[in-house]
Amino acid sequence: MRTDTVTVEIKTADQMHDFGVQLGRVLRAGDLLLLTGELGAGKTTLTRGIGEGLNVRGPVTSPTFVLARTHPSLNGGPQLVHIDAYRLGDSSELEDLDIDFKNAVVVAEWGAGLVDEEAVALEIVIHRPVGAATEASAAADDMELVEPRLLEITGVGERWQSVDFAAIAAEEN
Repeated sequence: MRTDTVTVEIKTADQMHDFGVQLGRVLRAGDLLLLTGELGAGKTTLTRGIGEGLNVRGPVTSPTFVLARTHPSLNGGPQLVHIDAYRLGDSSELEDLDIDFKNAVVVAEWGAGLVDEEAVALEIVIHRPVGAATEASAAADDMELVEPRLLEITGVGERWQSVDFAAIAAEEN
C-alpha cells in the first residue's frame, strides 16, 4: 500500500536540515528511508537533520568511502545507519553489510531500486532545478542549496499512512 505522493518545496539548506530534524523526530527503529537525487541535491543535508532529530552521535557526513556509517543514539533511541548505496548493485549487497534494520533507522542515499517495490520504506526523491548547479560546482552532496528543491515523498506500507509530511515541513525548530 503506497501513500499519495506529497510534494514539499525546500528553499534553503537550513530548511532542508530543519525538515530532516522534524522528520527524524517521527522516525522509529525499523524505518527505512530511500533518498534519491542528483549530486548536490541535498541528500546528506537532509540526513544530517534526521540525525539531529534522532539525537545521534555525529557528525553525520556522507558515507561515500565506507558505504555505511552507524551513529549511536545519545538518548536510548534508535541508532542511525547512513548508507551510500551508489556502488551497491542490488539488495544482496545491502544484506552483506549486515545492518541491524530492526533496531535502527536506516537512510540509504542513492537507494532507489535497492529494495523490493513492496518493502516498507519511505521514498524521498529530491529534485534540483535544471541549471541549479553543475557537477563541477557540486563537489559534495552537502553543498549549500542556492535554489529551491522539490521533495517528492511517498510512503510504502501501513507505517506511513498516518504521517503528515506537509505538516512536518511546516513545523519550525
